[in-house]
Amino acid sequence: MSIRDSILHGDCLDRLPAMAETLARDGDAVDLAYLDPPFATGKRQTGRAGHAYEDSWPSIDAWVDFMRPRLEATIATLSDTGAILVHCDWRTSHHVRLLLDDLLGVDRFQNHLVWQYGLGGSSPRRFARKHDDILYYTVSAKDWYFDPPMIPATSQRLRGRMKKATDVLDVPSINNMAHERTGWPTQKPIALLDLLVRACCPPDGLVLDPMCGSGTTLVASAAAGRRYLGCDRSEDAVGIARERVLDLNKLSLNTG
Repeated sequence: MSIRDSILHGDCLDRLPAMAETLARDGDAVDLAYLDPPFATGKRQTGRAGHAYEDSWPSIDAWVDFMRPRLEATIATLSDTGAILVHCDWRTSHHVRLLLDDLLGVDRFQNHLVWQYGLGGSSPRRFARKHDDILYYTVSAKDWYFDPPMIPATSQRLRGRMKKATDVLDVPSINNMAHERTGWPTQKPIALLDLLVRACCPPDGLVLDPMCGSGTTLVASAAAGRRYLGCDRSEDAVGIARERVLDLNKLSLNTG
């Protein structure tokens, strides 16, 4: 049986080898992997059921040691034309880039995307931090899927027209009253993942999120007509993700 549209409970380091074997046996592979790993914030993240996950590490080297084998296992699932997006911030983005340079090659780097948002505090000692980083790498140096996202132009000359998105993605973060909010502490907006999935995964392609959290990547993939695979170490996260996909399927049936 083909593996698709599955959300599994468990550490991706344990789950991904079996996924890769099943995909290879079926002549399939992942077209796009998106990871939103722990950011090494030093905090204990809490969700709707209380404790969500620990984001504290003895050192940044310990965080790198955690990430390397999980990135290796994720890359092993990718097709020859596949791509990977790793979501991080100022704490770890330089470490992630060095890891991906080492695992895939410097010439596989495509973009350092900046997700610009409005929330967050200011500081009397430094510029206010108002963005996350998303590193975009491909398996091949020559052949990969990319459909440039189009966004409304803001200049007077191009008013009312569309233009290609730049590497600065101006997508609002989720406000406290948003319908899509699930209570998962690090949930990302659907609009952001919709843009990334449509741009970097071909129609009917396979998207993998090995640290899926509340399942935003999986919901965005399903809504965009892509297949999906996800897993997470948190049982609560897997429950939220499955609920969201189920709700999306019910909505599709009711409006189809």
